[in-house]
Amino acid sequence: MSSAVDVAARALARRDRSETDVRRILARKGVSDVEAEEALERLRDLGALDDGRFAAGRATALAERGYGDAAIAARLARDGVERELVDATLSALAPEGDRAAALTARRGVTLRTARWLAGRGFSADSIESAVAGIADTRAAELG
Repeated sequence: MSSAVDVAARALARRDRSETDVRRILARKGVSDVEAEEALERLRDLGALDDGRFAAGRATALAERGYGDAAIAARLARDGVERELVDATLSALAPEGDRAAALTARRGVTLRTARWLAGRGFSADSIESAVAGIADTRAAELG
């Protein structure tokens, strides 16, 4: 088990990871399921492995980089975070509409910004709210 803990600890020393990610690393290194579970339990007990902490940090970083809730949820799910924890983590972030409005204020109220927000995983409601005046602005520019 000691070598399994060492492998997992080295992976966690580089960056925080989800339990699922550490489990995948251990499997790739040929660690048996029993040894992997023992190593994961030891790391959880030591506080080195915590999906809640991982999800909160990852979600915050993605939100700060301009991602919407759908993109953040997809990334967390891909990292192996349970759906309930994903939902709780998203609810702890600043509201998506507020984040979309702040990004729109920096980028400008344009169709390009609306498309960019959509590509970053923002909901249609958040985008519509953030660029609410876009139709009026476009009509004034053309009129």
